[in-house]
Amino acid sequence: MLINIILIFALQLVYVPILTLRTIFLVKNMSIAASSFGILEALVYVFGLSLVFSGHQSIAEMVVYAVGFGVGLYIGSRIENKLAIGYTCLVVNLMEINEELIALLRNKGFGVTVFEGMGRDSKRYQLEILTKRNRENEVMDLIEEYEPKAFIISYEPRKFKGGYLIKAMKKHLKKATL
Repeated sequence: MLINIILIFALQLVYVPILTLRTIFLVKNMSIAASSFGILEALVYVFGLSLVFSGHQSIAEMVVYAVGFGVGLYIGSRIENKLAIGYTCLVVNLMEINEELIALLRNKGFGVTVFEGMGRDSKRYQLEILTKRNRENEVMDLIEEYEPKAFIISYEPRKFKGGYLIKAMKKHLKKATL
């Protein structure tokens, strides 16, 4: 029975992160990856569930199954945060134009579009920055360093076409590997 409990818990720690990643791939329209993870997920799920419902149904096994699910969700979300699949768009609102920040962001390979607008009492400036999700914290740190009072909104774009980003990322990667 103890071996069953350990195996059920271990399978949940494999199954649920796979489930989490499969769901993320599906939402991000990465069908082949989602399908591949779905096959693996189904195999692990059926095997794990068969252990819970084989022979006598022990409350301990069911509780371990549920706890393993919760821990697996946590692990899956941590893995996804590390992988940071996809892109993010940051909208940065500034009181004054900061040419130094804009130049720095562009030199680091980020696509930056600057808008000028009117706030309630005065002019405002807005930077729109599209980047890979795995570089979002880098952008946030730079903004915090140069504009600690900036108002920032971050969201994940579903689709985009054209623009500066792809060329800039390739150029930045070449510089980083030299």
